[in-house]
Amino acid sequence: FSGPNFLPELTVPRVEAADVRADGFLDEPIWSRAAVATGFSENFPEEQAEPPIGIKAFMAYDAENLYVAYIIQDDPKRIRVNMSERDQIWQDDYSGFILDTNGDGQVTYFIAANALGIQGDTRSGNGNEDVSFDLIYYSGGQVTETGYQVELVVPFRSLRFPPGEEHSWRLTHWITHPRESRNTYTWAAIDRDDPCMSCQLGTVSGMRGIRSGRNLEILPSLTGSQCSDFVTGADQAPSLDANRITAEPSLNVKYGITSDLTADVTLNPDFSQIESDAAQIDVNSTFALSFPERRAFFQEGADLFDTEIDVVYTRSINDPSAAGKLSGRFGDWTVGYIGGRDEQSPILMPFEESSRLVSGGQSFSNIVRARRSFANSSFVGGTVTDRRLDEGGSGSTAGIDGSVRFLTKYRFEFQAVGSQTSELNAPALDDQIGDITFGGSSGDRYSAALDGESFSGHALYTEISRNARHYGFDVSYEESSPTFRTANGFVTQNNRRQVELENYYTFWPEDHPVVDRLSIFTGASRIWNFDGVRKDEFAFVGLNSQLKGQTFMNVNFFVSNELFRGIQFDGIRGTFFHVNSNFSERVGFGFGGTVRRSIRRSSTPEMGREMNLRANLSLRPTTRLRIQPSVNFSRMTALDSDETFFSGFVARTRVNYQITRKLSTRLITQYNDFAESLEVDPLVTYRVNAFTVLHLGSTHRYRSIEAFNPRFGGTQEQFLQTDRQIFFKLQYLLRR
Repeated sequence: FSGPNFLPELTVPRVEAADVRADGFLDEPIWSRAAVATGFSENFPEEQAEPPIGIKAFMAYDAENLYVAYIIQDDPKRIRVNMSERDQIWQDDYSGFILDTNGDGQVTYFIAANALGIQGDTRSGNGNEDVSFDLIYYSGGQVTETGYQVELVVPFRSLRFPPGEEHSWRLTHWITHPRESRNTYTWAAIDRDDPCMSCQLGTVSGMRGIRSGRNLEILPSLTGSQCSDFVTGADQAPSLDANRITAEPSLNVKYGITSDLTADVTLNPDFSQIESDAAQIDVNSTFALSFPERRAFFQEGADLFDTEIDVVYTRSINDPSAAGKLSGRFGDWTVGYIGGRDEQSPILMPFEESSRLVSGGQSFSNIVRARRSFANSSFVGGTVTDRRLDEGGSGSTAGIDGSVRFLTKYRFEFQAVGSQTSELNAPALDDQIGDITFGGSSGDRYSAALDGESFSGHALYTEISRNARHYGFDVSYEESSPTFRTANGFVTQNNRRQVELENYYTFWPEDHPVVDRLSIFTGASRIWNFDGVRKDEFAFVGLNSQLKGQTFMNVNFFVSNELFRGIQFDGIRGTFFHVNSNFSERVGFGFGGTVRRSIRRSSTPEMGREMNLRANLSLRPTTRLRIQPSVNFSRMTALDSDETFFSGFVARTRVNYQITRKLSTRLITQYNDFAESLEVDPLVTYRVNAFTVLHLGSTHRYRSIEAFNPRFGGTQEQFLQTDRQIFFKLQYLLRR
């Protein structure tokens, strides 16, 4: 070991008409002519140490593809590898590379495969990693007598990079080696005292005569389903009445207008989710719930629109009949546009202590974003959004934001947004909103009712932070005025100002038998409204650790004094804790929750004792079978009596069986104790690649309902199937 490689460089050789099967055997002639990357160093748990395994990475290219291979020397009996679905490799041994084709640290790809060649890819930008990102590439893997091998073939048309005669990209190879610790090794050595990882990547160069993805992709799909409705009556036994089978075609088209600009159009899209959202417990919450975006059309490039103040929440385009996107890179500028015709548009109305969500009917949305990149992973950007409802009413925002890295360890971030809202005039929806007023110094200038009022608002966010090997801090200030709304975003609370300070100190013990990393953190915050009334103040201290056995533990103690519905609640306090472990290839678990004194957020609020617990288990009896049960439990009781305000749970189990690399089965069951409902979702999937796929499945819902029972000759509460849907979805990617 000659020491860590800082900012290493590698010239990638060209091989003509390479015929690589991507099977993991590495028996093609090109690998003997490929450039070899060596000198890997440990990234975790040790820093810049010699890896305990042998690692070699190979790189070559031709006019169409980038070729990458890995030879890992390790005990084959200890290699963690499972036959799983795409993007489910993260607890296995895997090898891949982090790639920044623009060299500015704003967006990076991660392209990898495990020892069986199962793929995993992500895209990172703006400090967030998008695990839903999918790329077309080819991979193979083999476990050998001396370890394992991985072979990757990445078409250049799958990547986005600026035009030029010769290309030089920032890159590092990354190896994950989960054993007693979650060991990771990199080709480009990483300094923990520098928080900008993308600034520390190596460089690969010498690639000439290649072109980015200026290509045509056509993704037609066909979705068919049959729904059955619940039917009952005063003297009629309940039953399911099957509707006609329906079939809906849809079309997605992606075209590379130039190597810098890509257009996407979707017509009559089927945006139904193959997997339903996991139920969230909101029995003691007064705010709308956010759910992750799972629709591929909106997922791609979502990092560009991601800002601290959430002015773009693509699930606000709820049921589009047509949508379009433009995305491009011009020098240091990245631009994006999203437009969509929505058939069922949600209207989210934020207030000081609650939010309301109603349906506003049809609308058209336009969203524009531009961002200018600078050196050292800094940027400045701007976003404009506009939504127009067919029945009247609109919502628009315009804002700027930026992130500036300075003195290596420090970063300053800011965002300022203005909004203009013209309400829909829909008195029929007032019952869903309630008698709420907002705005103005006395809080009575506007009514929450949808009565056609117009108003403008603003929101601000600033933050300065320090991140380093040991000590770091974060100081932030944010505010949103009482009349600030984001029609295309997700802001659930306004009329608030907040300042927060957090400090942490991290220890990195060397060769410790139990602890890999230990962080102690403290912080405090104060929130007040625009009338200067203090709404909340809290302080916390906690411990965050990464232990041997791939075990993570977090404990947080907090105290708070909050004003809610005009009543001051002092002495709120509690403990948050969480433990997650992947100590075994076959078994993993998580357990955590919050135990606290808190407010019962009802029309007559009072202090109570609240307990929220969650537990999950991951079992792999075989390399092809994975069973994942989980349960969330929530209960609240009175402080001075045995009265129970609420108590219930949501239990969910997901079972996957991977028959082959392409064919899999999945069964999800979910029981919601609060709603007394059960959902069962079986599914069979045949996946050729990330986009060519066939799904066959069904959804069955059961709940407790009052219905006629012919055996007793009367109505009684019964647990019955109330909904059934059988469906298929076929989509096939055509690419040229």
